[in-house]
Parts: sequence; C-alpha cells; structure tokens
Amino acid sequence: MQRAKVIILSTLALGAIFVWYVVFTQRDAALKIIFLNVGQGDAIFIETPSGTQVLIDGGAGSRVLGELAAVMPFYDRQVDIVIATHTDADHIGGLAEVLRRYDVGMVIENGMSADTNIWREFDQLIGDEGSVRHAATAGERLVLDDGVYLDILGPAPGERDAPQSKANDVMIVSRIVYGEQSVLFTGDIERDDEVRLVRSGIDLESDILKVAHHGSKNSSTDLFLNSVRPQIAVISTGESNWYGHPHKEALERITKTGTRLLRTDIDGRVGFVLRGVGEAIDGF
Repeated sequence: MQRAKVIILSTLALGAIFVWYVVFTQRDAALKIIFLNVGQGDAIFIETPSGTQVLIDGGAGSRVLGELAAVMPFYDRQVDIVIATHTDADHIGGLAEVLRRYDVGMVIENGMSADTNIWREFDQLIGDEGSVRHAATAGERLVLDDGVYLDILGPAPGERDAPQSKANDVMIVSRIVYGEQSVLFTGDIERDDEVRLVRSGIDLESDILKVAHHGSKNSSTDLFLNSVRPQIAVISTGESNWYGHPHKEALERITKTGTRLLRTDIDGRVGFVLRGVGEAIDGF
C-alpha cells in the first residue's frame, strides 16, 4: 500500500513537471495583440510567437498593472519593449507604474520632453531602471521575431524640432507585420498627420486599426480609412469620459465602411490572434 502511494505521488509529480515544461517551452505560432481596458487612455500588449513582449502606452494610472497581470503569466516580471507614443498623461502615466513593477529592457519614445510632473517621473524611472532608451523616427524597422517586424511611420524627420509645449503632438505611429497580416497603431494623431501618412505613399493597409485619438472627431478621416481598409477597428476609451470620446462623426465614418468596430468602454479588454496567413483573425 505504501509503495502504491509512492508510485502515485511520483506519477503526479512527473505529470506536474511535464505540464510546466509544456508551459515554459511550447508556444503557439501566433502573434497576440491585446487592447487593454485601462479606461480613458491607450495600452496595447503584444506578444510574438517566440515570446517577445511589447507594451504600447500604459493609460493614465495603475489600472494597467491589473490588465497586464491578466494577460501575462504570474511568474513573468519582464517586458522587453515599452513604447510611449507621446507625452500625454493618459499614455505615459501608467508606464511609470510599469517601470516600477517590471524589468523593462528598452523604452522607445518620441524624443521630446514635457514640462509636466508625470513626464518628469517617467523620465526619472527610465533612468532608475537602466532601460535602453531610443527616440523613434519614421523609416526605422524593429525586428521582433522571425517574420514579425514593427515599422515606425512617425514621427516624421524634423517633428522633434517643435517647441516643448508641443511635445504631445509628436506622435509615434507604428505598424506591426506578421506574414500577410498587420496592425496599425496610431496614438493620438489627427487629420494633418493622417493626410501626411497617406500622401507619403507608405503602405498603411492593415487588418486591424487602433482608432486614432480615442475616436476624436478630428481623426479617422475618410481619406485615411480608405487607405488603411481595416477589417476591424478598435477604440480605446473610458466609459462616460469627459471628452465625449468617441465622437459621433468619427463613429459614422468608421461604420459606413463596413469595418467591425470594437470599443474598450463597451467590450472591455479586446484580444486578437494573428497567424500570419490568410484573412482570418481570431478574437478572444
């Protein structure tokens, strides 16, 4: 009887070891894009097939920590790359919390400083963390994984010559590509930047569009939407926010294209699985 117990316990132990081996070593060959529900702000978590993790923006406060805990394994305390699209509080406020709680390998930013306490705290925490720091410029390509790369589409050369008071207008725009599928991240760009991007001749066509500026009426122009031609558009915004986002005008322009529209204020956290082939995109 005692020997039987030992055999059973040994079998259970080996089974547990096998399960954890699978967890640690086996990964689905998919790119995960998750729009976190951080209220009024942006935060997007990306995980490549081999496990490279990228966080684009972090919302305004600590809510991003709970969202990351929901999409990352409990034992994972590292984020490979953090991208701060610009200096507004609803994009970098939560990144300060991330820098306190996680080991961050690299911080990519717009290269501007802002005369705000939130930006100064963010700046100091990057230094304290010892993260590699890089100011993004249009034309750069960041290889994240085999077959997965992130193209930087903005800020355009010369935009960082703007005065400090305009730091929140200098925007990192990026497009991640995995095989035949892509996602466009727009930060808070508005009409002028949308027109510039279209006129530049850059390939903007993407399966998923992160709707610019939380659905502001000055973004999501017909010209831009017709160039991106997304299957799915996601608006990251807070419920009953002070700004009235998303605006009726932007919603009408998006919906008339037949694009499937999702909103974090209504749908909560929104996730997608891209496998790099075909047109099918799985949501979760």
